[in-house]
Amino acid sequence: MTKPLAGRIALITGASRGIGFPTAVALAREGAHVVATARTPGGLEELDDAIRAVGGTATLVPLELRDAEGIARLAAALDERYGRLDVLIGNAALGASNSPLDHFHPKEWDEVMAVNVTANWHLIRFCNPLLQKSTAGRVVFVTSGSSTNARAYRGLYAASKAALDTMARTYAAETAATPIRVNLFNPGPTRTKMRAAVSAA
Repeated sequence: MTKPLAGRIALITGASRGIGFPTAVALAREGAHVVATARTPGGLEELDDAIRAVGGTATLVPLELRDAEGIARLAAALDERYGRLDVLIGNAALGASNSPLDHFHPKEWDEVMAVNVTANWHLIRFCNPLLQKSTAGRVVFVTSGSSTNARAYRGLYAASKAALDTMARTYAAETAATPIRVNLFNPGPTRTKMRAAVSAA
């Protein structure tokens, strides 16, 4: 029986842990070849083992998402090897600390915005031409209820997700007449290390 994603190429960021890990395994189980990025090579190796266990295949890409040139090189490599991209999942994110808006350190503000917003813009920027070459390009950005629920001391994370939401909706509008479909996915409260770290802060 042919798997629903057989022959499809799927890129997912933040794939070594949290929501990204089981998502990558699920894509592979359905037949997609998974291009998995993360900062930690060790986590990617564990993911590769899990994907092989379900009969899937993966390409592992250690990547710091603040490295725009690295994202550009990855897109170029995908173009050279596959000539297209069928699925893009922007999952990687930083949780940010709990702090009054005027107390955030500029370095943390810049880092969270760089990963949660700007990196996803670079993914759109460099991967859109590849998604346009797919017969059914699918893009999913992982968001949060924080984007529409302003809470004291969670302003940095909330602002980053609100920016991501607006960017994704804009991209969806700009590609409405193409085979590309763009969605935001809010998984709700999820037991991940990032959520635990934020809750403990």
